[in-house]
Amino acid sequence: MDRYDELAAEFEARRERLRAIAYRMLGSAGDAEDAVQETWLRLGRTGGDGVENLGAWLTTVVSRICLDMLRARAAQREVPWGEDDPERAAGDGPEEEAVLAESVGLALLVVLDTLSPAERVAFVLHDLFAVPFDSVAAITGRSLPAAKKLASRARHKVRGTPALPPAEQERDRRVVEAFLAAARGGDLGALLGLLAPDVVRRADPATLPPGVAAELRGARAVAEGTVLLRERARSAVPALIDGRPGLLVAPLGRLRYVLRVTVADGRVAAYEVIADPERLRGLDLAAPQTPPAAA
Repeated sequence: MDRYDELAAEFEARRERLRAIAYRMLGSAGDAEDAVQETWLRLGRTGGDGVENLGAWLTTVVSRICLDMLRARAAQREVPWGEDDPERAAGDGPEEEAVLAESVGLALLVVLDTLSPAERVAFVLHDLFAVPFDSVAAITGRSLPAAKKLASRARHKVRGTPALPPAEQERDRRVVEAFLAAARGGDLGALLGLLAPDVVRRADPATLPPGVAAELRGARAVAEGTVLLRERARSAVPALIDGRPGLLVAPLGRLRYVLRVTVADGRVAAYEVIADPERLRGLDLAAPQTPPAAA
């Protein structure tokens, strides 16, 4: 086996980890594959000369490529939340993308999109893949203290700050999750049991089919309206919205709507469906849990 074949074999042994890192940084299977392929091309150009720790070298290179891609994306015209980015979506196979998004966590992907490029890279490397901070500092071009601060800021944004005492937060979370389960199943009876009698549902008109009222009042009307739109619940996931349990509708990790839920006395007293890009940007979104570091 010549040197090229050895490098190829060693690279293939690490491809899945590199792809996992790139996907969490970029949020797109197509972009992640491009980053991994560019990493292989750069390895091929060096021939592996001077590379003492191939795994660390590959992690550094793919991370820097992703950081450049994130910066370029941020410098371009921003695509408002709730709309597709055609360049990101064009190369992604829907089935593969869906599997990847589910494995990472839809809420986490949405929240990662709210971070700056350097924050996202620092958080993904250190918190999700246990890369030491000295390596994170070198990759992001920051000092060691600055790299730690990047990850800390990102961690705070990802986890959010609960607006309720722990017991109330847990109680409301269970109500919201039960509501989501009933909505996904189109279970009218379960919804009626979870909704307060005088519940109110408000929705941005853009989230509704023509002719559907933007505001519904009363458990029966709201339950029936929720069942009518139950297909959308398949892409919904729990999250923290302004510190309180709520829902994100995010197919493939791309945010479409936010459901800001008000719980009172163990029932859903109101919920609002928000899709307006300006309003979405004003919300504090957080993933309910941070996954443990990956090997």
